[in-house]
Amino acid sequence: MENNIIFRKANLDDLDEIFSFVQKSVVKLIQQKVYQWDEIYPAKYDFESDIINGWLTCGIIDGTIVSTYSINDECDEDYKSASWNWPDSRWRVLHRIVVNPEFQNQGIGTRTMSHLMNELKKAGIESLRLDVFSENPYSQRMYHKLGFVKTGEAHWRKGLFYLLEKKL
Repeated sequence: MENNIIFRKANLDDLDEIFSFVQKSVVKLIQQKVYQWDEIYPAKYDFESDIINGWLTCGIIDGTIVSTYSINDECDEDYKSASWNWPDSRWRVLHRIVVNPEFQNQGIGTRTMSHLMNELKKAGIESLRLDVFSENPYSQRMYHKLGFVKTGEAHWRKGLFYLLEKKL
């Protein structure tokens, strides 16, 4: 039986636990030859800022944070060049979704995405936008299965990223 994930807003008391597994995720990505994150990004400050702004949510199973994500309406300038399918919709952008490496390959990412999309839909948000590293087949596979479609590309410090969107 699947353990229920309890979702709540992250608080500053969660920061060390979250950033610890983020650092482990960076190491695991590098081991998998996915070089999207490093010692520069994401930084602890990014998560701290997300918490302070009320954007960071964490998923918890049995007292352990198993996933986290940030959602807001802020995006990089390159997002403006995408051919969004729903340009006039009420949208949000997903940032820094991370599954604790100890809980990866258990459907936690998909369950976290389902939760956040349901919450956005309940709040009247019509579409979700995000970017995914072109050399991260794991994330790309999940987003494809969830029905996200490519609407553009961006070239950032680590390389090519695909801009994706899904109608909620």
